[in-house]
Amino acid sequence: MEDSDELILENIIKLTRSSEKKFKLGNFKGALEDKMKANTILKSKSCDEKIIEKYREELSSLYTSKFDLIFDHKLKIDESKKNEIAKMLKRKSEEKLKNHDYRGAIKALRRAEKYISN
Repeated sequence: MEDSDELILENIIKLTRSSEKKFKLGNFKGALEDKMKANTILKSKSCDEKIIEKYREELSSLYTSKFDLIFDHKLKIDESKKNEIAKMLKRKSEEKLKNHDYRGAIKALRRAEKYISN
């Protein structure tokens, strides 16, 4: 990977970890802002498939849990259904954000990320 790609990936991971910390401390608005910045970078033209794949690996390590119902559900559904659920959760997050429900918005966004992680 090029230096610029590594820098981009490092920045995305830093924002994601910062978002997780803020979420756990109850700062839902801050967590949502960091997560949205990371998603903006991911959607930019500077991100290629390698960066996205490395990011998904990082999400997998971030969201590991002994009792993870989403992980169990992912094993039983195909890729198109996972993408459909992730899109629905992202829409739900946007709706919650419009209503200034930052906690609900970040929760929906985190769930969506769990569906796209490896």
